[in-house]
Amino acid sequence: MALNRDDQSPLFAAGVVGTLRLIVYLALASVLMVLDHRGGWLPAVRYGLSLVVEPVYRIAGLPSQGFHAATVAFADRQRLTDQNQRLREDLLLANAKLNRMASVAEQNQRLKELLDTQHSLSLNVQLARLIGVDLGSFRHRIVLNVGARDKVRPGQVVIDARGVMGQIVEVMPTTSVAMLITDPNHAIPVTIERTGLRTIAYGSRAGDMLTLPNIPVSADVQVGDKLVTSGLGGRFPPGFPVGEIRDVAQTPSGTFLSAQARPAADLDRSEDVLLLHDLAENAGPPEPAKEAGPPASLAPDPNAPPAAAPAPAPARASTAPAPAGGAP
Repeated sequence: MALNRDDQSPLFAAGVVGTLRLIVYLALASVLMVLDHRGGWLPAVRYGLSLVVEPVYRIAGLPSQGFHAATVAFADRQRLTDQNQRLREDLLLANAKLNRMASVAEQNQRLKELLDTQHSLSLNVQLARLIGVDLGSFRHRIVLNVGARDKVRPGQVVIDARGVMGQIVEVMPTTSVAMLITDPNHAIPVTIERTGLRTIAYGSRAGDMLTLPNIPVSADVQVGDKLVTSGLGGRFPPGFPVGEIRDVAQTPSGTFLSAQARPAADLDRSEDVLLLHDLAENAGPPEPAKEAGPPASLAPDPNAPPAAAPAPAPARASTAPAPAGGAP
């Protein structure tokens, strides 16, 4: 290929100077290749030059490395933040499940106690769940999830696994209202289990105590005595736990003793209760007893002809020996 004379390259410039320069460069390159091939000293030169050039490369790459490190750090921080958030959510969920399991276990324990109470009492009871609470200064009542369609009647006794809670006072189609024994308008006949003393336990405005205001001064009443239903009045069956006496003192007039008792039932914690269907008999004379006798199927038919009299049996000869000495 012919060289262009108009080319501006200094290496191939026109004239003798340019040609000599090219020859010198070629000769120098040949000498360097021969020396490098024969002596092997250029790697040492490259090694020494790399010590000088490498810091320059590192400095030139610092912005890129810094940006990459910042990107990785931000991504790691975001990933750690997300992971921490997920772990916190898992922890909260695990705690919620644990609390739920504890609540279910406690509920199962209460249901087991109710079933044990039912079996031990051998009574016809009905399970109900508390769905509402009406606690105030003048009303201590609860709402249950059973009503008239479940054959609930006013006056039914409400108990839990520990004792008497109250009685049904209002029945709706699907719900019912029970008055607690701590209601100021409630009274229940009780017996002091240790001595057999009968008295009346009234509700109080305190909401968590029973009042026994009419105990004779000469009565033997002590703190810790158990109260059970006496069965008087025909409403509460006898023998159910009612409470425990916590305080005994004389009235201001000094004519009676007044006692405070804590209810035996868990009035503020029970969620499942039992309704008694086997109530005590109503006051009054008992029903007349039915006449006793053989069943009607065994009675003789009045229209049947009279049966013939049986023939007399023939006399049998006596085989006994005659007495000695002959007949008189």
